[in-house]
Amino acid sequence: MSSYFDDCYSSRNFNTIIYITMTVNLNIKYKELADLLKELAPFKPEISLILGSGLGTFASSVKVLKTISTDELPGYPPSTIVGHEGKIHFAEYEGKKLLLFQGRIHFYEGYPISECVLPAFLSRKLGCAKILITNAAGGINPDFHPGDLMLAISFIAFSIKKELSSLIGTLSEEGTNNLRSFPSETFNNIIRKSAQKEKIDLKEGVYWFSKGPSYETPAEIRMMGKFNVDSVGMSTVHEALYAAYSGLEVASISCITNYAAGISKSKLNHSEVTDTANIVKEKFERLVKRIISQV
Repeated sequence: MSSYFDDCYSSRNFNTIIYITMTVNLNIKYKELADLLKELAPFKPEISLILGSGLGTFASSVKVLKTISTDELPGYPPSTIVGHEGKIHFAEYEGKKLLLFQGRIHFYEGYPISECVLPAFLSRKLGCAKILITNAAGGINPDFHPGDLMLAISFIAFSIKKELSSLIGTLSEEGTNNLRSFPSETFNNIIRKSAQKEKIDLKEGVYWFSKGPSYETPAEIRMMGKFNVDSVGMSTVHEALYAAYSGLEVASISCITNYAAGISKSKLNHSEVTDTANIVKEKFERLVKRIISQV
């Protein structure tokens, strides 16, 4: 582990307090894991997909050449959430070579950011050029309803900047330029055209990242609405930012599985999320397959 000094400090009575952030070198931390995965990989993948709620069974709809259970990989943390199985698939569809992550690692499970971005890190190490990140999200926009799909055109990530700095450290010029193109407009345009061809009403909006572990309060949702936020969830943003900084083209699609807290009279629960995701999975899979074929 190395460390660097943040460029901010405070001083009172000639005493200086310096805040230190420890950076985590993922290349060192996950060298054994990455080397093993490269050895096991049947090909160099082109496109990576992180399969959130609504796409948990996507692997069964494409040609899978190899499946690796994450509990067989050294240092890979187990997922504890229903619907996130913990498998990595090497698959093909329409001649495209795919890397599929069935299940993800969340902050609210108690994992540090160095583990939560593992799918994005491994996607880069294995040579992927693009990554499509999917998730379940609560709808804040009054025009959004459970079952809608939303293309993320921007993100709000106030609460995660400190953790991201522990991975990235001092910004490189290349990484900074990569983030200026985040999310990828080229990739997003492919997704828009794919939705049109599949006759899917694809919403667009801003995704707010929340660390969890609990759902947001109605008061928090009202605040987010004042910022013109359209959806909220507990994943994706750190994966997307890290992948973009690393040079991958990034896009993200949310499945709106429920109304956010306070918008409807029903209390939030995870079964509502999984039930809606199951209802919409055929539409979601159809869109993702069209996107793959168009990339």
